[in-house]
Amino acid sequence: MTTTPPPPQGVDVVLPCLNEAEALPWVLDRVPAGWRALVVDNGSTDGSADLARALGATVVHEARRGFGAACHAGLTAATADVVCFCDCDASLDPALLVPFVDEVRSGTADLVLGRRRPQSRGAWPPHARAGNLALTRLLRRRTGLRLHDLGPLRAARREPLLALGLTDRRSGYPLQMVVRAADAGWRITEHDVPYRPRAGTSKVTGTWRGTWQAVRDMSGVLRDTPRLLTEPAPAPAHPADRS
Repeated sequence: MTTTPPPPQGVDVVLPCLNEAEALPWVLDRVPAGWRALVVDNGSTDGSADLARALGATVVHEARRGFGAACHAGLTAATADVVCFCDCDASLDPALLVPFVDEVRSGTADLVLGRRRPQSRGAWPPHARAGNLALTRLLRRRTGLRLHDLGPLRAARREPLLALGLTDRRSGYPLQMVVRAADAGWRITEHDVPYRPRAGTSKVTGTWRGTWQAVRDMSGVLRDTPRLLTEPAPAPAHPADRS
């Protein structure tokens, strides 16, 4: 892991962070060598930003609260050719992103998603799983995509991601990314990844209320009509990448 901007063919990992000091050491230690960790501090009060910086990560500050706000701040701060996203709560292993990046670089897929597979009963609460299932069914109706999860572990090329013009700054951000990518004709793939109990308490799906708010945000995204672009925005080109 390096704190300096990577070369154009590098990889940036966006890690949205709100009070994740307990999980940060494990998460940052699992970021593949040569990749840059972008920890987006979203108003932490537990010293997460200072700890991340001390552990070698690049820290981006986003004052506007919201998962989407943090993710997009990381995307706009990224400079690498390929950008990955991963939760910063130790529920997902950033090292699992290596084959995702390989798939993007090889041109096999434009957006690669991780399908969470709980490793213990407490890893994914029933209410959160039910909300995810409902949304994937609605997504199938809206786009035809047969996905099983809208999880945060994902990889794609930076410039095409920015061209999607994502506007959601709350819980609907991950879903809007998939919907707009589908509308643009991207090839989207999904792979199983182990999902562990998170460190600390979830800010989104830890309660029925949080889950309901997330589902509400995402349902609004699904009601959007297909985006009409002022300029054509085809799926990303895929030159051979042997770097």
